[in-house]
Amino acid sequence: MSSADPVPASSVTDARPERGPARVRLIIAGALLVLVALVAGVLLGRATAPAGAASAPGPESAEAGFARDMQTHHNQAVEMSILLRDRTDDEELRLLALDIVTAQSQQAGQMFAWLNTWGVPQTSTEPEMAWMALPTLDGGHDGQSMTHSAGQPMPGMATPDQMQALRDAEGLEAEVLWLELMIAHHEGGVEMAEAVLARTENELVTRLAGGVVQLQQKEIDYMTELLEERI
Repeated sequence: MSSADPVPASSVTDARPERGPARVRLIIAGALLVLVALVAGVLLGRATAPAGAASAPGPESAEAGFARDMQTHHNQAVEMSILLRDRTDDEELRLLALDIVTAQSQQAGQMFAWLNTWGVPQTSTEPEMAWMALPTLDGGHDGQSMTHSAGQPMPGMATPDQMQALRDAEGLEAEVLWLELMIAHHEGGVEMAEAVLARTENELVTRLAGGVVQLQQKEIDYMTELLEERI
């Protein structure tokens, strides 16, 4: 065969890495992991939230609003982390993404169970983050000291265009984009957790929100180091 002759299609196909089947397996594995973590979280939430308690938060409370909005926030972090695991071979980043998928899926399951146990709906007619307009425990409003105003979209959430860019990226490009998006996402999560801590004494909520602040701030510092290594 001369250099001018066309290369048989079968040769081109054989030379390509089998990304399709591997990607499908990763997606299935990720979905199963999310499901297991969610179920574990739901069971934990049901076990720790007393049913029918007179002190259960109401449907428009800061606790209920936080539980609804943080589920949405966590779910996007899980989606981004599953996308990253499929787009990089870096084991350090893949392990971090796995930790985020597991932790945030479980927490989302807990908050879902809280709402059910409290007898309040999973959705609200009020705009997202409206609970941040509620007064703090000391009777004030901390909105002036925060970068996010009540009633605006949740802080740190990636836009549809940013999510599509992550889906389209591979390798180093995907790593850098994911780190940039996840750092901003975690910063928003910390802000939301600190906001509810200023508005509740509910032990379930303060324990989870306090854990979010502590863990995600550590992950922000870690991801900042990883990002600096790549740019």
